[in-house]
Amino acid sequence: MSIKSHLLQLAKYGFFGVIATLVHLLTAWAIIYLFAASVFSANIFAFFTAFVFSYIFQTLYVFSSSFRLKKLLKFFAVQFGTFLFAYLLSDVFPITNSYLHTLLIVAIMPLVTFLIHKFWTFKEV
Repeated sequence: MSIKSHLLQLAKYGFFGVIATLVHLLTAWAIIYLFAASVFSANIFAFFTAFVFSYIFQTLYVFSSSFRLKKLLKFFAVQFGTFLFAYLLSDVFPITNSYLHTLLIVAIMPLVTFLIHKFWTFKEV
C-alpha cells in the first residue's frame, strides 16, 4: 500500500471518526439533558450508538472489509477498551461540567484506535 493510499485511508478514518464522535457527543448530551443521567451512563449509551455507526462505516468504507464476527469482537474490544481508558483518564482531570467531561472522553479515543484497527482488527491474514 502506497503512502498516498495510507493517507487516504487515514482521511476516511478521520472523516467517519468525526461523524461517530458527533453521534457520541450528541447522544450523550441529549441523555444528560433529557434524563439528567450521569456522565458515565450517558456515555455508555452514546458509546454503543456510535459503535454501531462506526463499525459499519469503518468496515465498509475505510478498511474495505467484510463483516465478520471475529472482526466485530476485535473492533468492540479496541473501542470499548479505549473508551474505558479515556473515561478513567478523564477522571484524573477535575472537570465538573458534564458536557466538557464527555468532550474530553471522545477526544482521547481516536488517538490510538486507528493504528490498532489497521494493524490488528482489520489486518488481512
